[in-house]
Amino acid sequence: QVQLVESGGGLVQAGGSLRLSCTASGSIVSINAMNWFRQAPGNDRELVANFTISGSTNYADSVKGRFTISKDNAKNTVYLQMNSLKPEDTAVYYCNAEIGMIHYWGQGTQVTVSS
Repeated sequence: QVQLVESGGGLVQAGGSLRLSCTASGSIVSINAMNWFRQAPGNDRELVANFTISGSTNYADSVKGRFTISKDNAKNTVYLQMNSLKPEDTAVYYCNAEIGMIHYWGQGTQVTVSS
């Protein structure tokens, strides 16, 4: 079992920045990948960025060059630094951890970007 707690969402103007945090607890040594997803109203949940078990990172095309995923192993925390935010980035952002075929989800944090 893994528990994920997100923080850092909020309201920001277009062009601004936010940093999301996701702190994991529980069976964290078994985690294969850590992911950030987002879901806007009426849309499917989409992968924004992730760390694979090898440590490599991947980004959705829509956020490349603007978002950066990083981690602090000592704090069991993964971050999503979001710069140059656009109104279309407005969504609920979810932290996700993979252990084998099982996915664990945080509660989500709202990010709203005003134009």
